[in-house]
Amino acid sequence: MNRYFLHLAYNGTDYHGWQVQNNALTVQQKINESLSVLLGEDINVVGCGRTDTGVHASDFYAHFDTSKSFDAETGKQLVFKLNKYLPGSIVILNLLLVHAEVNARFDAISRTYKYYVTRRKDPFFDNYSWYVYGDLDVERMNRAATEMMEYTDFTSFSKLHSQTKTNNCKIMEAYWQEEGHKLIFTIKADRFLRNMVRAIVGTLMDVGKGKITVEKFKQIIERKNRSDAGYSVPAKGLFLEKVDYPKEIFG
Repeated sequence: MNRYFLHLAYNGTDYHGWQVQNNALTVQQKINESLSVLLGEDINVVGCGRTDTGVHASDFYAHFDTSKSFDAETGKQLVFKLNKYLPGSIVILNLLLVHAEVNARFDAISRTYKYYVTRRKDPFFDNYSWYVYGDLDVERMNRAATEMMEYTDFTSFSKLHSQTKTNNCKIMEAYWQEEGHKLIFTIKADRFLRNMVRAIVGTLMDVGKGKITVEKFKQIIERKNRSDAGYSVPAKGLFLEKVDYPKEIFG
């Protein structure tokens, strides 16, 4: 058997997240179906993460095993056929041979998410951002975001009753940028908990609106209680933007 990575991107608007579910349309399901038909084998892809309903990915990887072998040219042909077969909301960017033991989920060394906020009505950006009205203290939001790198346990921002064994994450970057009327939050970590980024953004918005102080934000993290943190912001503004792997995994 040969193991390959699919490099892909998708618009998550019409999907109930990445992971296959009963009676719900998911990205993994569509790719499984397409590959199984094109390769004539029962294919099950394993993704680098599990994005929630409505969340997008501009950089995503999934591995699968097949008895077939692809060189550069036949690999390009498979990518072309997959893109014709899949809906327009999913695009396959590349097919990459990897070592047999490599896992798209567990071998990723970091993931970067971005959350997009718009400060004014924008008909060309509305489906991929959250419109927020009113003043925000972005400098204070950045001070609070920086404080997260001093912590490892993010239970306060985790979806309740999840099946994860630990709520520990190592945050490497967390900051806000202003680009015209857009406000973009970037966060990079070794792993993320379910609903974590959207809960963090909602709580940082409370900081920006003056509802809580930076010190209160730190206390929320320390209390490890989801009910202390802010609301979960809409999924449509969240993108998985970058997944990093060690270079040596590729065959």
